[in-house]
Amino acid sequence: MSKPSGIRQSIIDAVLHIISEDGVAAVTNRRIAKEAGVSLGSVTYHFATQHELLRESLLHFVAEETRRLTELAAECQTDGMDADRAAATVGQAAGGTPFDSRQIAPFELYIQAGRDERLRPAAAESFAAYDQLAARILTGLGVPDAERLASSAVALIFGLQLRSLATGLPAEELVDALMLLARGAQHS
Repeated sequence: MSKPSGIRQSIIDAVLHIISEDGVAAVTNRRIAKEAGVSLGSVTYHFATQHELLRESLLHFVAEETRRLTELAAECQTDGMDADRAAATVGQAAGGTPFDSRQIAPFELYIQAGRDERLRPAAAESFAAYDQLAARILTGLGVPDAERLASSAVALIFGLQLRSLATGLPAEELVDALMLLARGAQHS
């Protein structure tokens, strides 16, 4: 997917910001226009429906996230992997800690994909990139059957991220949980 330009990109950025601050329900054309610094007519000109707005925002997020995760996965393959490198990479993939409102938007978009099957392929693409990165990390750590365990590792990390967002507590246990999973898989 190519990167949107100009006004369209400003609108997408505004949608993602609004979602991160106040959720999908807060995405209105008036609020988008104000946030993006464009006219109300520009919003409706570029996006005919709310679904199209959400879909394009999710696709934009997925494209950026997939690019970032693919780069991290390539680094894992070329730089080797030990426990410290794995910990640093998991931290990068998780967006670092502590969590802030920008990290809420992906969860909101994934939940919206659960409600709207037209958004699911984009969400699946994002999770596939996370799985690829997790498989590379686990493989680098010497975990047998890393491909099979990758989605479980991603689910664990997402669950811990969600817990951190919901409680406001730091997600420092992300790396510990992944390392525990990796150690357990090495001995199975």
